[in-house]
Amino acid sequence: MSSMVADPPEVASGYRAGRTLPLRVELIRQLKRRRTLVMGAIMFALPFVLLIAFQVGGEPGQDNGRVTLMDSATASGANFAAVNLFASAGFLLVIPVALFFGDTVAAEASWSSLRYLLAAPVPRARLLWSKLVVGLGLSLAALVLLPVVALAVGTAAYGWAPLQLPTGGTLSSGTAAQRLVIVVAYVLVSQLVTAGLAFWLSTRTDAPLGAVGGAVFLTIIGSVLDEVTALGDWRDFLPAHWQYAWLDAVQPQLQWTDMIQGTALSVTYALVLFALAFRGFARKDVVS
Repeated sequence: MSSMVADPPEVASGYRAGRTLPLRVELIRQLKRRRTLVMGAIMFALPFVLLIAFQVGGEPGQDNGRVTLMDSATASGANFAAVNLFASAGFLLVIPVALFFGDTVAAEASWSSLRYLLAAPVPRARLLWSKLVVGLGLSLAALVLLPVVALAVGTAAYGWAPLQLPTGGTLSSGTAAQRLVIVVAYVLVSQLVTAGLAFWLSTRTDAPLGAVGGAVFLTIIGSVLDEVTALGDWRDFLPAHWQYAWLDAVQPQLQWTDMIQGTALSVTYALVLFALAFRGFARKDVVS
């Protein structure tokens, strides 16, 4: 009696799904793209732009005797780096994150190369995983590049000195460097919601601009809603409500409460969005 069990699909000798589209290959592909070079140039140039602004405009002044972080920008290289993060965390740093995650899968579809990657064959989950890891790496590189360049530029212009705090007092150079690392880490975590939105949209559309723009737009909407005080405690569920919680790291006593809440909220939203991206892409009919 003949067997009714279908024969397993043939697999080419030496084929290993886990070895397809290595991270190194994907990273090199993304590093060579013009948008990566442009964003790197912008992150590198911003500290110089702010330095010129301070040189042209003079020393920052105090507002009614109240000292803010911006007022202490020229006190030291550490202060200058902190001010660069403060000036860019609200919007500018959203752009590279949205770009590196929103442009990744949708760009392959717009170039009609996505179906050829999957026909290689690169498993869908492997393709998304490679692009997700590379997107995280490029976003981290962009977020690190800005304060590193700002610290070097600020130190050259204003000297290496303790970080002067808006609330009074100082932090030693070593402690200030540690606090800046905490700040960068928190800013990256706080941007994970934008990353998740962009990545999910990138798997849903063949238009890279739509995925990037959609993620930026929704992030802006969240920031606008956070300004609506009538929402009361509902604002605690908005990621934008915690985007400046890192300011607790530039206080005499490091406070973790708000950063922990912000981290928990961002990671939760991001995991849901990344899961939706993987689930939707696994069922998607890829024709481009």
